[in-house]
Amino acid sequence: MTLTHPTLARQLAPTPSLVRDLLLVGGGAAFIALLAQAEVPLQPVPMTLQTLGVLLVGAALGWKRAFAAVLLYALAGAAGLPVYAGGASGFMNTAGTGLRASIGYVISWPFAAALVGFLVERFGLDRRFLGTCLAMLAGSVVIYAIGLPVLGAITGLKGAALMTAGLTPFIIGDSIKLLLAALLLPTAWQFTRR
Repeated sequence: MTLTHPTLARQLAPTPSLVRDLLLVGGGAAFIALLAQAEVPLQPVPMTLQTLGVLLVGAALGWKRAFAAVLLYALAGAAGLPVYAGGASGFMNTAGTGLRASIGYVISWPFAAALVGFLVERFGLDRRFLGTCLAMLAGSVVIYAIGLPVLGAITGLKGAALMTAGLTPFIIGDSIKLLLAALLLPTAWQFTRR
């Protein structure tokens, strides 16, 4: 299967080089870390702009570089850099007694970004509002498909209680982030075409 549509990154920096790719990957990870600091401290999982960053990085960088950027971000936090929500780091909870409740979401992000990047490169979905919505929705499904079961395994929550803790509080925020991305990406393409 051929990936035929350029990403925003390729449009803005068309000459391939290792330096370009390293800068894009590092910049993508830094962008997500910056957005992670905008936080609404819910329990057991805070609401942040990290997922917006993850999905935008996926669309802007394409699947390979996006996967690398988000993995770099996740590993930086795991290694102790304060890049997670609220300046947190590590995979352990603040008490040090077990895994952080949000770890399943963090694990899902490289895969969600890669899927969004693939959809953009294959179908050019980031050029129009509806296409961007579809790509972002697909990425969000991956996040919840991985994040919710891990949250359940860590907290022992099941069924409606799991949905109330790990999905329901985020639906409105994620919808707003999806709409924001659907406005930003096509607008960015209009500027690059000029």
